[in-house]
Amino acid sequence: MTSVLYDAPGPRTRRNTAVGTAVALVVLLGLVVLAVIQLAANDQLDPEKWGPLFNPANRYFVATWGALADGLVNTVLGAVLTLVFALTIGTLLAMARISSTRAYRWLVVGVIELLRGLPVVITIYFAARVLPEVGIALPPLWYLVIGLTAYNCVIIAEIIRAGVAALPRGQSEAAYAVGLTRSQVLRLILLPQAFRIMLPALISQLVVIVKDTSLGFVIFGFSEFVRAANTVIQFFIGQLGINLTLQMYIAVALVFILVNYGLGKLAEYTERRLGRARRSAAPPELATAGAGAGGAAGGA
Repeated sequence: MTSVLYDAPGPRTRRNTAVGTAVALVVLLGLVVLAVIQLAANDQLDPEKWGPLFNPANRYFVATWGALADGLVNTVLGAVLTLVFALTIGTLLAMARISSTRAYRWLVVGVIELLRGLPVVITIYFAARVLPEVGIALPPLWYLVIGLTAYNCVIIAEIIRAGVAALPRGQSEAAYAVGLTRSQVLRLILLPQAFRIMLPALISQLVVIVKDTSLGFVIFGFSEFVRAANTVIQFFIGQLGINLTLQMYIAVALVFILVNYGLGKLAEYTERRLGRARRSAAPPELATAGAGAGGAAGGA
């Protein structure tokens, strides 16, 4: 089968590709073997270090995962709260940027560009350090939520603005023709469609939010998933003399991978469903034209 994007590879190219793939696999396998040898030489493959995390029969397994679960709950709660607030504020910012007049549009754009240009760890640190200094004392979880919301709300605002810009201009023009105001056009016609179009991108942003909760380490007294893992590591080192740092962070990485993989698959599933819905919703005039063409062909 030929491709319209590139020329199909010939026999020589396919052979070179196969040889290159085989060489890469051999090199990768060699690196894995070398890593296993080094881990064994440093006693990192000792079952005593892996048991508390991966062996349910180990006497520390339940206590270890119980401590990690508390941190994971804080991570998930922070991500959910951030998504709710960032989505709400981001929608308002998107509406303000779209419907703003030239007199104050610069202010909205300035806020968006300022927050989008800051590293997210800076916004979290600012919330955790500056707010208490001005008399705003909150539980540590809320400093993380405020910092993450400040960054992600402007990202979501740009996602929603892109969704609105992707819609045909004829829809808003028709709405203005029947007497709807600018805010009514946004609220009743454009935003619902923009949310549907950009829903996969919004779910993908949730993956970013979940990963960014690990930056809560800059907040004193807040135990998110990574800090809970570090606390467990210190307990095993101090009380039992077992250093399972490598094993613990492998377990933490696996949990993050599973959570974010599930969210990624949810985004792909949502995108496929929305794609099928758009294809199945054929305009009436096309359906009528198709029926007419079929009738003409039958008569012929």
